Amino acid sequence: MPDPDRLVHIVDDVPELDGLHELAMVLVLDGFLDAGSSAAIAARHLVNESGGGRVVATFEVDEFHDYRARRPAMSFVRDHYEQYDAPRLVVRLLGDDAGTPYLLMHGPEPDNKWEAFAATVRHVVEQLRVSRVVGLGAVPMAVPHTRPIAITHHANNPSLLAADSPWRGELRIPSSAQALLEVRLGETGHDAMGFVAHIPHYLAQLDYPEASVSLLEHVERGAGIAVDLTDLREAARSRDEEIATYLAANAEVLEVVQALEQQYDAFARAAEEGSSLLAEDEPIPTGEEIGRQFEQFLAGLDGPEDNA
Repeated sequence: MPDPDRLVHIVDDVPELDGLHELAMVLVLDGFLDAGSSAAIAARHLVNESGGGRVVATFEVDEFHDYRARRPAMSFVRDHYEQYDAPRLVVRLLGDDAGTPYLLMHGPEPDNKWEAFAATVRHVVEQLRVSRVVGLGAVPMAVPHTRPIAITHHANNPSLLAADSPWRGELRIPSSAQALLEVRLGETGHDAMGFVAHIPHYLAQLDYPEASVSLLEHVERGAGIAVDLTDLREAARSRDEEIATYLAANAEVLEVVQALEQQYDAFARAAEEGSSLLAEDEPIPTGEEIGRQFEQFLAGLDGPEDNA
């Protein structure tokens, strides 16, 4: 068994946590389970709304990170290197709008030693007396951006589920450190739940704050916290306007989105049990190509103005 004390450093004295019996920990791991960077955007919003909070636990990231697979950025300035963006996997103590304390664990998804990671997170949960872990994620789906964001609920304790699952039967899917953690916590009697947003597959490579809003609305209920989403909703409206501008000028892409709308509405009307909306199972073509076109268009909005 791994030694958790070697893999994570927990601050000894955190008086804000004394006497708490219902402490939620929101979990966001960047990487595989974050289409549209929706969970990462949500995590940044929570940190910013709390003024940064206080780091109460720091993982030994060298034990979990594959630097050759995900090379951290750094700057080369004229004749020297500087500003190395070292990966960090930490737990922050934050406070919601009502002053209720909660924890946020965020950073890159571990590339290796998942069992050691799960055991170490369990150690954090027990040491900080966490009553519930609430994970966030997002996956690409063959759904149009013009329809409401769908959310898949999951939990290792049925009493935590807030809605009936739209899925029937068993789906074999690629695993993640976050999913394994939920399983391992359940095996040791610790409650864990999560929400996964369905992101239009043609927008999966772009920042998609609308899904972040939806995820945090569910976190408010699942973790029992209150979050001001005003700025995030404004960012979502701005992104939606950019997408509408692009579609108005690109009829071929608009036709694909309209086909997705018809397909989505047909599923909703028929309510066919067991039907899959996973992007790779659907015949709608060129999702990646459309996403790249959107990306180029939106990147152009941030460039210098054309004075010609």
